[in-house]
Amino acid sequence: MSSLEGDWRVPLDSVDASFIDSFQSGVPVEPRPFQSIGEALSISETAALDRLERLLELRIVRRFGPVLNPPVIGSSTLAAVQVPEDRFDAVAETINSYRQVNHNYRRDHEWNMWFVLTAGTKARRDAIIDEIEAAAGPVLVLPLVTDYYINLEFPVVNGDQFATSTATRSTVEPTPVSETRMADLSPLECELLLAVQDGFPLSLTPYQDVAERIGSDVETVVSAIKTLLKTNCIKRIGCIVNHVTTGFDSNCMVVWKVPLEAIDRYGSRVGALPYVTLCYHRPPRPEQNWPYTLFTMIHGRDSAAVDERIDTLATEQLPFDHERLYSTESLKQTGARYDELISDF
Repeated sequence: MSSLEGDWRVPLDSVDASFIDSFQSGVPVEPRPFQSIGEALSISETAALDRLERLLELRIVRRFGPVLNPPVIGSSTLAAVQVPEDRFDAVAETINSYRQVNHNYRRDHEWNMWFVLTAGTKARRDAIIDEIEAAAGPVLVLPLVTDYYINLEFPVVNGDQFATSTATRSTVEPTPVSETRMADLSPLECELLLAVQDGFPLSLTPYQDVAERIGSDVETVVSAIKTLLKTNCIKRIGCIVNHVTTGFDSNCMVVWKVPLEAIDRYGSRVGALPYVTLCYHRPPRPEQNWPYTLFTMIHGRDSAAVDERIDTLATEQLPFDHERLYSTESLKQTGARYDELISDF
């Protein structure tokens, strides 16, 4: 059971709960979005902004704004290293020093440090991998090949022991992902992505504020944001919830040895399950004793409940060898950085 269960809910009322669980996506792309949010919550525009500021102060919401899509915008990969305990802190400091590393976790496995690296180009990404390898030893490089379902949007103001999405997804379509930038970005779009990568300004007119920051006008910014949503450079706009604060700290990455010829069939089926929060294909690395091809994530407040779900998954959906890699420590967690985008134009 999560040690944080219950504590974080004490200062919340029903309006806070609706804000958190209803606006993890779907925030209107319009000059005064808090007007629409307030109307949906039956409160004023100013009260809606005040609520958000309070949720940020309580660290229930980590950030408010767009969730960018690293594999589309730049070149991204999941990677892992095997680090002796006496060097663990030093290696973590080295890896975390790269702005291009936005997530880093200790996991309960011989590959015990897992990080996500996103750079403006594949060449720069690979150069950083080489530097990390020189400092930390062999790196297991696992770029995304196919996206079946990647969305950390789920209700959190509840007593459930594992995360369940409210999204309707009876089936999901495999989405191939390139190791190089997939988006054809204009200089304006690059400037805009850099301006919002840390979230929106906390004001009643966030799009206007962003427009002033990049020397544009609000109509142009609103139009560009809508385009970036359509091209999947932005996955969603809303509250990025702190899953640790809200008790979802029993998170397991399960890796499955699914035959490549069957990967899309199983990936599409499993990606449609409401309790699977992430599902994607990454390449096997047999030369590094890594035979796994399908990755799933299950987020929970109780490791026993998560294990029970994984047991069900293994019995009913994925009859293959697998390993369960629980995250045991968060070493770094920020949004992906896209500072190199401008220099690429």
